[in-house]
Amino acid sequence: MKPSAVVRNRAVPYLYLLPGLVIYGAFLLYPVLRTAQYSLYDWPGFGPSKWVFLDNYADLLRDAKFLDAISHALTLIVFYALLPLAVGMVLAAILRRGRLRGMGICRMLIFLPQVIALVVVAIAWRQIYAPTGTLNQVLGWLGIHSDVGWLGEPRLALVAVGFVGFWLETGLVMLLLLAGMNRIPDEQFEAARLDGAGPVREFFEIIVPAVRAEVATSLVLTIIAALKTFDLVSMTTAGGPGTATTVPSYEVYNRAFILKDVGSGSAVAVVLAVLVFVINVGVNRIGEERR
Repeated sequence: MKPSAVVRNRAVPYLYLLPGLVIYGAFLLYPVLRTAQYSLYDWPGFGPSKWVFLDNYADLLRDAKFLDAISHALTLIVFYALLPLAVGMVLAAILRRGRLRGMGICRMLIFLPQVIALVVVAIAWRQIYAPTGTLNQVLGWLGIHSDVGWLGEPRLALVAVGFVGFWLETGLVMLLLLAGMNRIPDEQFEAARLDGAGPVREFFEIIVPAVRAEVATSLVLTIIAALKTFDLVSMTTAGGPGTATTVPSYEVYNRAFILKDVGSGSAVAVVLAVLVFVINVGVNRIGEERR
């Protein structure tokens, strides 16, 4: 075979990737690059723009509202990622060990929040958190009088939003971990029981080391969900009361479309993208080192 024919044959597989690369570039890379470009200008979204280079980023470092939004996003990581990981791990271990009748229905109910539109979730929880809502009614049945509007209290609003995130993500984390646990050979558990190991020892010495890849995947997915939260905040609190629940994704929308400061909104979007990338690269590196 001629050398030119060999080169041509090797190039053929890359041709099949070309349509996908074009779509990827047009709908992802190009908007990202344009956003980075907009972040270097002072522009209201129409008319002339002014080149300001990195001034938008410098302003963010002095902007207390933006720093609060970053702090709130990091707080939501606890509710979206860490708590679901802890609870999901325990639930998955129980379901794997139990093997009782009706477990399929139980799994479906725990995973159900993942298939409900976030707008519907937000409206439902807004009613639950209302002063006359379900939560205060339940507390009244328990003998605790409460007429608090949970989403209207600055000290409680972020925790209330975070708990909704916990409710949303726990089922997803549980199913991911359960899939990993189901791959563990039964012989390992039988050998551990012959050695006198109880459920707690089985959990820490067999289950936890076996699902490290699933743990890393769960953290990546849930951390991304926490950092890009927009629908839930927009529909429940709109960043309020005051700035108690504002998050970076909401700040992008608020600055670019409400305040007509596209440059500042784009700078927030770029910082958020970098933050998501750095945190998830770190999680993946930790997961790979521990395998």
